[in-house]
Amino acid sequence: MKIDAAMILAAGRGERMRPLTDTLPKPLLPVAGRSLLERSLDRLIAHGVTNIVVNVHHLGQQIADRVNGRARIVYEERLLETGGSVKNALPLLGAGPFFVLNGDGLWRETSGTMLERLEMKWTPERMDALLLLHPIHKVIGREATDRGDFFIEPGGRARYRGIASLAPYVFASVSVCDARLFRDSPEGAFSLLKLWNQAEEKGRLFGVFNDGDWFHIGTPEALAEAERMLA
Repeated sequence: MKIDAAMILAAGRGERMRPLTDTLPKPLLPVAGRSLLERSLDRLIAHGVTNIVVNVHHLGQQIADRVNGRARIVYEERLLETGGSVKNALPLLGAGPFFVLNGDGLWRETSGTMLERLEMKWTPERMDALLLLHPIHKVIGREATDRGDFFIEPGGRARYRGIASLAPYVFASVSVCDARLFRDSPEGAFSLLKLWNQAEEKGRLFGVFNDGDWFHIGTPEALAEAERMLA
């Protein structure tokens, strides 16, 4: 099934990246000559996605200027978190499935593209959401406090870590979500994780593995490490 819509989440303040993000939005931080946001835009456009939405808040005009017509911009007067931001943009994304990308996501592919991988695995009859997952021990820039996010059950269903002390896979900043995931969702700010947990309860949350590199860009030091590896 061809997925033709995508949202890039780019409204956050990037507090942990300060002072870099005092004057530049985190998605516009450059890595090896190309910003995080533009790397995601490049991948979506190369994949043939024509309907791209980017939400902005902190220093949002800088992002709008850089996007320069390649995506539609949604300005948020207040931060709506991941779930609230996607719900707010649903009128632009349409009624079908769409990619959701974190604006600070960074990965390097080895066999095909991750968007192709997600699209090939997407099965709307069985799924409300499909998450790109990466082994925690292979995360570049992993922090000591990172406990992982998900387990994978037989058949590919994803199960959130919950109270477990450690999970083997982290969410790797890209997912496919269906508009029906947002039925009866709350108003205002809320996390996508809330809806993924509901999909998990219904047996409709799945994961697919990233077989390339994935970078956790959480601090200036992690950004410098990614720069060294990709330069």
